[in-house]
Amino acid sequence: MNALQTLRDRIQKKGLRAVLKQLCRRYVFSHTRLVWLEHDIRTPLPPHNLKPYPPMRLEFITVANADAFARHFGDRVKTMRELAAEGYTGLMYLDDQDDTVGFAWASTRDYFDRHFYHCNFPIKPGEYFQFGGEAIREYWGSRISADMQLEVWKVMADHGCNTMVDVCDLQNIQAIKMHIRMGFQERGQITHLYHLLGRWRFLRNTSYTGTVLDAFRKPARPAASTSAA
Repeated sequence: MNALQTLRDRIQKKGLRAVLKQLCRRYVFSHTRLVWLEHDIRTPLPPHNLKPYPPMRLEFITVANADAFARHFGDRVKTMRELAAEGYTGLMYLDDQDDTVGFAWASTRDYFDRHFYHCNFPIKPGEYFQFGGEAIREYWGSRISADMQLEVWKVMADHGCNTMVDVCDLQNIQAIKMHIRMGFQERGQITHLYHLLGRWRFLRNTSYTGTVLDAFRKPARPAASTSAA
């Protein structure tokens, strides 16, 4: 009965078509397209009009302090602890209640994502792979995303890196727009992940020229016209 009630609630909230699509992606077939993006960490971020946020404390994520994720990211405490134990570099912002409200991870070696995408992301010398970045909904659209980015860049520059690389799901519109706003460049590569019947996974990489992100960009404002006297 609880499962049926949950299903009814989701249908009422999202609509039947959206729920059926979600169930199909989870249990029948899904195709995720991860576009590769990069940014020279020596290049400043473009100007932005992001909202301010309250004072936060910045800390490295460790095995000992991973419990700070419990309130807002309760299902990921174990994962955070595992990533810290494996030697990846993680930074998090803590609020005045000592709860994590935003975080990001970085790897200077090839990163095999066994927690989410279940595939390998190869990294070249001088690069680092950033993954797992997120902030709670309350701080979406705030400067916390830009500030976190800059803080990770400082740390990774000290590790001898000059380029940040990451992937972004083309269905994650908010994340795509954030990357565009921050001046990320496309690498011309997409990793395709296929999931069949909740059991089998397939992967392939494709290359492209030009851009796949134009549809997400804001249209340029027309230049003001002037008339001769």
